Amino acid sequence: MREGKDILIGIDAGTSVIKAVAFTLGGEQIASAAVPNRYTTRPDGAATQNLSETWEDCAQTLRDLGQKIPNLPQRTAALAVTAQGDGTWLVGRDNRPVSDAWLWLDARAAPTVARLSQSDAERARFEATGTGLNTCQQGAQMAHMAAHCPELLENAETALHAKDWLFLNLTGVRATDPSEASFTFGDFRTRLYHDGVIAALGLERHRRLLPPIIDGSQETRPLSEEAAKATGLLAGTPVTLGFVDMVMTALGAGVHTGDANAACSTIGSTGVHMRAVKSGDVVLNTQNTGYVIALPVPGTVTQVQTNMAATLNLDWVLKLAADLLAEMGCETTHAELVKRIETWMAKSRPGALIYHPYISDTGERGPFIDASARASLIGLSSHHRFPDLVRAVVEGLGLATRDCYAAMGPMPSELRLTGGAARSKTLRSVIGSCVGAPVRVSAREEAGAAGAAMMAAVAIGAYPSMEACIAEWVTPLLGAREAPDPALTETYTRTFAAYGQARRNLEPVWHRMAGR
Repeated sequence: MREGKDILIGIDAGTSVIKAVAFTLGGEQIASAAVPNRYTTRPDGAATQNLSETWEDCAQTLRDLGQKIPNLPQRTAALAVTAQGDGTWLVGRDNRPVSDAWLWLDARAAPTVARLSQSDAERARFEATGTGLNTCQQGAQMAHMAAHCPELLENAETALHAKDWLFLNLTGVRATDPSEASFTFGDFRTRLYHDGVIAALGLERHRRLLPPIIDGSQETRPLSEEAAKATGLLAGTPVTLGFVDMVMTALGAGVHTGDANAACSTIGSTGVHMRAVKSGDVVLNTQNTGYVIALPVPGTVTQVQTNMAATLNLDWVLKLAADLLAEMGCETTHAELVKRIETWMAKSRPGALIYHPYISDTGERGPFIDASARASLIGLSSHHRFPDLVRAVVEGLGLATRDCYAAMGPMPSELRLTGGAARSKTLRSVIGSCVGAPVRVSAREEAGAAGAAMMAAVAIGAYPSMEACIAEWVTPLLGAREAPDPALTETYTRTFAAYGQARRNLEPVWHRMAGR
């Protein structure tokens, strides 16, 4: 590491925003820049994003960051990139996009997922990847393309993920990381591609599209001359290809600190629930659901269950209030309504209603997979009012969290929370009480970008190991333990039994409503 290089940059290209965040080598956040993300949806379930615009927006964030930090190009020791997971970003000749990317939100592969899930090879595929097949994933999407729009794959030279596309533009190198490679097309134990998995997806002909796998905590690639001109950074600056954003966020928020049976949940637009375990200790469920995703720590993976929608449910119920107020001529903002959640919660009774938070148009993927799943509200009577509805939605997020952890084994002994919803004391209390575990919140503002930057810190030798980096970047930022409310835990234990029973009984109703 050269003298005067005292800054690490983490890029986190999420679904809603692309951020570039600068940190000191010791993990202190210095400044950040962000550009809103843009994608398009269609009634047929398509959710797509323009590759060229995504790179231009990423470059813009780095230029904007340079306006905030004196001498940023000369001071940058390395930069790292992570991004939204799953999806399919196809590139062809001269690294040009073949089409717009299919995002993780894209639901068009649902019929293909249903077909592949009935295959005799499905269990073997799951046992290798540790990951349930769903419409989000590149494997399912490519299988659907092969059957319904083969020209996309025929015109492609490489199938990338979002972070891989940005890494290509930064370095000129086509590659992917061990996390997305193994949970999509490989074996989580070896972190390599697995021929049986590729065959189970029917993609043997298209294996040529899978890029080389590189571990960004062990090796970097230099920033290209072209990327230097676009970003304002110096050519040759080391660039790390981070792991997928889910594990980068969890790494930065405390999923792996050496504490036994600790877990980490990100309560953002989606809900991501994970625990770190040794590869040999993974116990796979019989329902073929969830993810097993590698951490940038040798022999260590995360077991993951993900709700398709988390705070999107809160956005929906608050939008109901905003629309009604607007009809009366009373305009309000989302932020103003968020401030009232605590008051509404105080006016309602715990466990009075059951809400299933399956509000996504693409159904649910954790802890079960069903593209037809939809939200439901059970137990309404004439005396219930809007505060009861708000509480039901908040409790639905807590019960969904418990449902996910139950699919991975015993409840955590401690739960680390991150994401926008973690700022709410009431929501933390509900989630902690649903899980029956104390909650700790990380003071880290940009956990995803931090996780990626931590990989760069290890790769360039600023730390001898990821554990040493975690000890300085993560552990000191974990807040005090907030114990669960025993009375609430007792209430939610009873409610959870009804929540699960109702969810299972509603499955044929969802299918009938979807016309299946």
